[in-house]
Amino acid sequence: MMFLGAKFCSHCGAKADRKAAADEVIAACPRCRGNTQAIVLGQTELRECPRCEGIWADAESLHAICADRERQAAVLGIAVAVSSVESRSVEKVSYLPCPVCRQLMHRVNFARCSNVIVDVCKPHGTWFDKDELRHIVEFIQIGGFDKARAHEIAELERKRREFEAVRTAAAREQGLAYQSPPYGPRQDALSLAAAAVLSAFFD
Repeated sequence: MMFLGAKFCSHCGAKADRKAAADEVIAACPRCRGNTQAIVLGQTELRECPRCEGIWADAESLHAICADRERQAAVLGIAVAVSSVESRSVEKVSYLPCPVCRQLMHRVNFARCSNVIVDVCKPHGTWFDKDELRHIVEFIQIGGFDKARAHEIAELERKRREFEAVRTAAAREQGLAYQSPPYGPRQDALSLAAAAVLSAFFD
């Protein structure tokens, strides 16, 4: 919260680059049920609930924030040292309606290892409760996507080893020699993981 007309936040020093936008869309807050308001945060168009301060981002806007450091800086306000997200607890799962289609959204752990649980409607967007979007940006800026890719690679490699073990056992039972695929396991896992980490969230 900032005083009307203030150029910087008196608490953290953040520049006041968040402004309201012209809006005629009706999109109810999934928690408060009141209509959300269109805002522009830096260069990103979002919707915000004036009561609970939750934020709605469509897939394009969220993808832009994840890929653009300037947009991330607008979310954080100012560049600050960020702490690890490892200690954040995962809250109990509950389901909220999408502001657009009113269907119940899926609760997912962003990037599968951020410990930030967000509400996702794949056709329409993602709902962030108060401060969750900031936590996501912090997660990204401390290398969270690199960690997510590493986890994905490790999981794909584990599944590949299990698959080859089953195929080898089956070939031995039939008296045949099993030939492994012509690619290196690390190369294959890396290529699959690169496409899988974000597609699992944004698709």
